Amino acid sequence: MTMLDTKQRIKQAATGLVMQYGIRSVSMDDIATSLGMSKKTIYLYFKDKDELVDEIVDDIIVNNRFECNADRGRSDNAIHEIFLVMDMMAEMFTAMNPGILFDMQKYHPATYRKFLKHKNEFLYNVCRENLERGIQEELYRPDLAVDILCRYRVETMFIPFNPDFHQSLKYNLAKIEEEIIIHFLFGLVSIKGYKLVLKYWQQRETKKN
Repeated sequence: MTMLDTKQRIKQAATGLVMQYGIRSVSMDDIATSLGMSKKTIYLYFKDKDELVDEIVDDIIVNNRFECNADRGRSDNAIHEIFLVMDMMAEMFTAMNPGILFDMQKYHPATYRKFLKHKNEFLYNVCRENLERGIQEELYRPDLAVDILCRYRVETMFIPFNPDFHQSLKYNLAKIEEEIIIHFLFGLVSIKGYKLVLKYWQQRETKKN
């Protein structure tokens, strides 16, 4: 196994643990134990936990950009793109610990700033392009205040990670995100788009069952 393979193996194990338990709860000892290697070996590849977390988040951001661009490319229309995004988020969020963003903000501020840049630039632009596409396709209302709604959508995307929000709910992140996206989508659509949302929703529910 090459050094690059070992480094990737460490990152994969650390990512799985962090997603499940949160950043703060996972120590370098936990990661070493899960891999059956010494903590000293991990420090050959990462100088500290901060560097490891930073690289994990880098990988998540790169993957998210790839998935968003892929969904846009293979979607039939703006509404279909939203449903593909829902599927992606369901897969990503089902087992994700909701405290992960709070931990990042408090204990890894430089990495959190990197995440905010991704959120406020890339994700905002993805949303904007989707809204403009939907208006052009006459699936969204022509009178939408695109800037306001894109900012609103980007912020609501991460509301479920707020401890005050999710602690009183018995649902996982994926279910909460799904409800928020559908609520948002129904507020965007024209009559033509409304019928298409119902069609895609019915297809999605049929697949689940």
